[in-house]
Amino acid sequence: MKEVSEFSIQSVKFFITRTGIVYIPEGTFKAVLVTSGRKTGKEHAVEIRAVLYQGKFYFSRRNSDSDWLKNALKNPSVKVQYLGETILGTASLVDDQELCKKISQMKYSDKRSEEARIVLQVTPCG
Repeated sequence: MKEVSEFSIQSVKFFITRTGIVYIPEGTFKAVLVTSGRKTGKEHAVEIRAVLYQGKFYFSRRNSDSDWLKNALKNPSVKVQYLGETILGTASLVDDQELCKKISQMKYSDKRSEEARIVLQVTPCG
């Protein structure tokens, strides 16, 4: 059984979860990223600014020192929570530097948009 279904109308992505429908406009928003601890296996949640672009979620950092990033790379099954709904996904690092730059420009409107960043992509399960 699918965990989440999705469809788009213009620039808004709709995710049908187990408990309801959540729509997210393409761009930046606050979400909760839930990862499994790389040592304990326990769930860890962090509120973080996310970017929705072409049906995928993106999270970025200046460096690789964050626990949420290390956890997602060790255990790529993650959850993105938004407006009380949970979307299951699979995390991976983005290697495409043009895509990393695009995500930074969407996420920031100041000088940070030009900084090199590590970008984590979450593809919704469906």
